[in-house]
Amino acid sequence: MGSGMAANLLKAGFPLTVYNRTAAKAQPLVDAGARLASTPAEAVQGASVVISMLADDAASRNVWLGANGALAAADMRAILIESSTVSPVWIAELADEASRRGIQFLDAPVTGSRMQAEAGQLSFLVGGSDDTLAVVTPVLQAMSKEVLHLGPVGSGAKLKLINNFLCGVQIASLAQGLTWIERSGLDREKSLAFLKSGAPGSPVLANLSARMATHNYAVNFVLKLMAKDLLYAQNEAARCDVDLTTAQVARSLFESAVAQGYGEVDMSAVIEPLRNK
Repeated sequence: MGSGMAANLLKAGFPLTVYNRTAAKAQPLVDAGARLASTPAEAVQGASVVISMLADDAASRNVWLGANGALAAADMRAILIESSTVSPVWIAELADEASRRGIQFLDAPVTGSRMQAEAGQLSFLVGGSDDTLAVVTPVLQAMSKEVLHLGPVGSGAKLKLINNFLCGVQIASLAQGLTWIERSGLDREKSLAFLKSGAPGSPVLANLSARMATHNYAVNFVLKLMAKDLLYAQNEAARCDVDLTTAQVARSLFESAVAQGYGEVDMSAVIEPLRNK
C-alpha cells in the first residue's frame, strides 16, 4: 500500500524521502526519484508532511516513538499523518505525543487494496482539524479518489475498523458459502453468477469469489492483517458496549488460516482451511 501511495506522490511532483524497514522494498521508489533514508528520524528531516503506512499498532509505535523515531525528529511546522489501520486507542496516544511537541496531526487511514493504491484511487478517512486537513489536501488528493473528513482525531481510525469489520465478516461468510457450494454438487460458476447479481452481491463478493474459485492468492490485502483488524474492531466496539459476535467467528477463520500458513498471502485464502477440513 505504501509503495503505491509513494509512487503517486512522485508522479504528482512532490519531493519525497522514503523509509522502509526492509530497504530493498523501497528501491523502485529510489529508482523513480525518491531519496532513501536509513531511519525514520532521517526520513522526516526537513519534511513538511510526514505519512506513515504500517502493519499494526506495534509497527507504528516503533516508527514514531522508538529508537531513531520520526516524532522526535520531525520539524515543529510539519504535519504528521498516520494512514495505517491501527487502533483508535493508539491514535489518541500518538496524537497526544504530537500535541505535546506542538505538531499538527491527522489520522487518515485508507480504504482500497494494493491495486487502488497503485492507481491513486484510495479513499482517505480523515480525523483532525479542518485547517490542518486543508493544508495537506493536495497531497492526499494525489493518492486518492476521495478525501472524507469525519471529525476529530480518531474518527478515521474508527470508521476504518467498522469498514474492515463488515468486509471481514462478509469474506468469512463467502468462504463458508463457496465451500458449501463446492461440496454440494452445485455448478459453481452458475451459483456464483447468481449470487453476484442478486441480493448478496457486492464488490467484495465479486472480486474475492473469483480469487477463491481460481486459487489466486497473489496479495491485494494480506490475510493476517484482516485477522488483526477484526481484533482491533472487537476491542474498539467493546469500548462502546457493542459485542461484535460475528467478528469473533470471522476472526477465528482468519486466525485458522494464519496458523495453517496462509498469513502472508491474500485474504481470499481464508477459504483454504475450510476446503482442507
